[in-house]
Amino acid sequence: MTNTFLDQDTFKVVVDSAPLISIDLVVRSANGTVLLGKRTNRPAKGFWFVPGGRVLKGETLANAFSRLTLAELGIELSIDQADYLGLYEHFYHDSALCESTSTHYVVNAFVITLNQDITELPQEQHSDYRWLSQNELLSDKQVHEHSKWYFMNEKGYLA
Repeated sequence: MTNTFLDQDTFKVVVDSAPLISIDLVVRSANGTVLLGKRTNRPAKGFWFVPGGRVLKGETLANAFSRLTLAELGIELSIDQADYLGLYEHFYHDSALCESTSTHYVVNAFVITLNQDITELPQEQHSDYRWLSQNELLSDKQVHEHSKWYFMNEKGYLA
């Protein structure tokens, strides 16, 4: 099956009616800092957030993981290069479509430790990137709470 994005009207019906499945990538450098991007799109627009995205209909988690690492990090990684962090639920008052449509995500979070430098990160979803320590990330008010949850064990359904 070919993975395609839905037209806007169909996608709005789905967002209004069902949770979306997604993958978030907690990307750690060799020294332990975490990669965050400043989101350019709703939901969480303007906040620092971990990379990630939706799983498409007919797409396995493994294929979605590879697609998302390429799209979000500029390098394609396989799911077996990551550790499963757990299952999370994210609720937003807005959506990628508009401010008045809420979104519910069921998120599979994975941790990736990179032993290589990423020099050219994609700009489609994030306008800027930075690496923060876990303590910096947790104390920064511009880091979205859902990204902070990955460092707070009580916030998810751990594997």
